[in-house]
Amino acid sequence: MQNSISKSFGAFALGAAVFISAQALASQNTKKDTGHTHKHSHSKSHGKSDAYRGYFKDEDIKPRPLTDWQGEWQSIYPYLKDGTLDPVMEEKAAHGDKSADEYRAYYETGYKTDVFRIDINHGDVSFHEEGHVHQGSYVADGTETLTYKKGNRGVRYIFKKVSGDAEAPVFIQFSDHKIAPAPSDHFHLYWGNDRAELLNEVTNWPTYFPASLTGQQIVEEMLAH
Repeated sequence: MQNSISKSFGAFALGAAVFISAQALASQNTKKDTGHTHKHSHSKSHGKSDAYRGYFKDEDIKPRPLTDWQGEWQSIYPYLKDGTLDPVMEEKAAHGDKSADEYRAYYETGYKTDVFRIDINHGDVSFHEEGHVHQGSYVADGTETLTYKKGNRGVRYIFKKVSGDAEAPVFIQFSDHKIAPAPSDHFHLYWGNDRAELLNEVTNWPTYFPASLTGQQIVEEMLAH
């Protein structure tokens, strides 16, 4: 699990546990992922597009610069822990197949992280934990496409560290339901030292929203999806 930069490095060079409980099958830059349907509640216009829902052609996938994720970002895990996201869990329960408590447990695993803030300034990325900040400079390292169990797909945008602190991960992988250049409004981030292993992370997907938003604003964003 990538809930901590320093812990994950010590246990397994940071690389293991984020999205679905299945092995990814490699095939020419395309992976098969067998479980995660990725129905998180987020906002803005991306709820309606085919690309956001994971249905797109390979030729529609375009490179993206790290500046698409430029800015200061906060983990939403603390809002799950303190009950701020309870209305989101209740809304999910009203329309889903789990109780609010079951959804809360699912997202407890998914959102869990000790990295409460991430700052991205051009090619520089800073990871903030309690009492520690680790920084690295990153360059683009391609994309990987995952195919999920229900048939939809997602694109991981991958960046590799070229300099910085030893504690900063070698690879970071972004997933934000976009497949072409556009500013991100939230994202799930995977990090570690093994590029391929990260694609098998299936249960823990730390999720970040702009640091400028309050907890209530994030709830409104998620319910608007």
